[in-house]
Amino acid sequence: MAAKNQHGSDPKKRKRLPSTKGDGQTSNPKKAKLPSNPSNKGFKKPFKSSKSEHTSKPRFDKSEMGEEREVPKSKREVRLQAKELTEARKKKRKRHYDLEKELASLWEKMRRRNIAKADRSKLINEALKKMTGKIAEIAGSHVSSRVLQACVKYCSQDERDTVFKELRPHFLSLACNTYAVHLVTKMLDNASKEQLAGFISSLHGHVASLLRHMVGSVVIEHAYQLGNATQKQALLVELYSTELQLFKDLVSIKESRLIDIISKLRLEKASVLRHMNSVLQPILEKGILDHSIIHRALMEFFSIADQSSAADVIQQLSGPLLVRMIHTKEGSRIAMLCVKHGSAKERKKIIKGMKGHVSKIAHDKFGCMLLVCILATVDDTKLTTKVIIRELQAVLEELVLDKNGRRPLLQLLHPNCPRYFSPDDLASLNYSVPSLCTKDDLKMDTDLGKQIKSSEVVEGGEDESDAEEKTTTGSPDESLHLNEGGKKDPLLRRQELLLNSGLAESLIEACRVKAGELLRSNHGKEVIYEVATGGEGDILHPVLDKLLALYEAVASIAAQPKSEGPEGDHLLENFHSSRTIRKLVLDCPAFASTLWEKALKGKCAMWALGHSCKVVSAFMESPDSSVRKLAKEEIQPLIDSGVVKLPVTRQLE
Repeated sequence: MAAKNQHGSDPKKRKRLPSTKGDGQTSNPKKAKLPSNPSNKGFKKPFKSSKSEHTSKPRFDKSEMGEEREVPKSKREVRLQAKELTEARKKKRKRHYDLEKELASLWEKMRRRNIAKADRSKLINEALKKMTGKIAEIAGSHVSSRVLQACVKYCSQDERDTVFKELRPHFLSLACNTYAVHLVTKMLDNASKEQLAGFISSLHGHVASLLRHMVGSVVIEHAYQLGNATQKQALLVELYSTELQLFKDLVSIKESRLIDIISKLRLEKASVLRHMNSVLQPILEKGILDHSIIHRALMEFFSIADQSSAADVIQQLSGPLLVRMIHTKEGSRIAMLCVKHGSAKERKKIIKGMKGHVSKIAHDKFGCMLLVCILATVDDTKLTTKVIIRELQAVLEELVLDKNGRRPLLQLLHPNCPRYFSPDDLASLNYSVPSLCTKDDLKMDTDLGKQIKSSEVVEGGEDESDAEEKTTTGSPDESLHLNEGGKKDPLLRRQELLLNSGLAESLIEACRVKAGELLRSNHGKEVIYEVATGGEGDILHPVLDKLLALYEAVASIAAQPKSEGPEGDHLLENFHSSRTIRKLVLDCPAFASTLWEKALKGKCAMWALGHSCKVVSAFMESPDSSVRKLAKEEIQPLIDSGVVKLPVTRQLE
């Protein structure tokens, strides 16, 4: 080894300087100092700029740039210069920019309302000539797609066929374009039967992929709505199995239910379930739940799903997304399945997701049945009152007159009455997922289906008064009592929703204010009848004083003098109101006595003809002896003279 000096250091080794930071300072300024001699190795003298360098001439001189840059003198010139620059950029970016500008000017003229048909036809012809051969290229443009839609709407059939022929090879790509999708749906609306069949045939093998697309799913749903039963089935079965996607001949089958298709084609149930799960899961994750074809596919999925798969889908659907499904028949039934089979937490999510939409749901044809199911199933009456009952109370005067909006109210007053709910509605309330039901539930569902088919149901608003009386005056045991989804006693649940929430008082007050209008209404008369009679099981008996005020209001309207105008203006002469009052006289002795004292006592001879005759004769047909005793002295002479006629059965009695 080389010899070391006295201090133990190697003479050939360079001295190590203290480390410096980027700004020339040491990491520890107290210990390390810069060497005094700047010529040492490893040290660079910091650069110092002199004042002369700072005061040198600018980097870009006007003489070096050549001509002086022209500065705009006004704001208008600045705007024009920016506009020219934008136009130049658009021309570079858009291939048919000039054509689109020409088409936009023609579109502004052709879409006017006050333009003559001949002038519009010329403009359309000119626009189509400019677009011929380029329609598929410009259909995806925001402006050009609107021009094409206007042309397709107003052009002749020959011109429309020409456009359809040019666009047909590109329909699948255009169906996924944000702007072109509107053109495709417009073409389908105006397509002939052959063109629609050809378009649906071209979708074979692409239905599942398009349904996963936010824009493409709109085209599939539009074609599904326009197609006939066979075409709908052809679109739907592609979601069931891979074999049905690959082999077009298998699609042309007549069976509509998935279980029947599996048995006929001998498909493996587990394979079908896996394929449907792979198709539906991306759709559920993206929230594409507005379309009826997806609702139908989900219903078929529940029919074959095992317990875990069905529970997973119900958990995914339970929430605000469910509100977007209930505008269709199958979607409403899926929502009812989620309410029936969901846990308490999932039911809570469903009800909270409906907040702010209850009024709209109640007016919907299928959505109202979801409210009926919730009122008949959910045990958490505090949450139901807070979200659903409060929003119903806010629009109560509208609901009592609405065909669909009255149904949740009628469910609370008279649950599952076949007079107000069709057999299909009653069956939908009792639908269940087979894999989530016990054997006893399935047996009860089968017995219920047989009972619904064999029962004789009279629809609301029927002209035959005898049939109305038969269904209304029948015993409560004659109505169909369906399975209750909750554990709470049904009567207790109704009392909490009607009485404890204050809905009963609000409902009676709404009927009192609108008594005349409700009695004359084909739909409202049933609400006021159920309220006046106290509901099934006399559930409104605790608010009897409010009911007496309602009787007084109806009797005061009936006591008004007979109108001189056309028949039907007075409450006792109107077709609907006369029959409703007749049923109230027969079924409610308290109402009958009030009406007699205020409106009919001493006036029976005047009301013994026309529709009002039914009200007069009802006093002698009443099963209550006190009501018959009130009117016998005045009405019996009219019966003996033949002016008032009683039914044959009543005369024999």
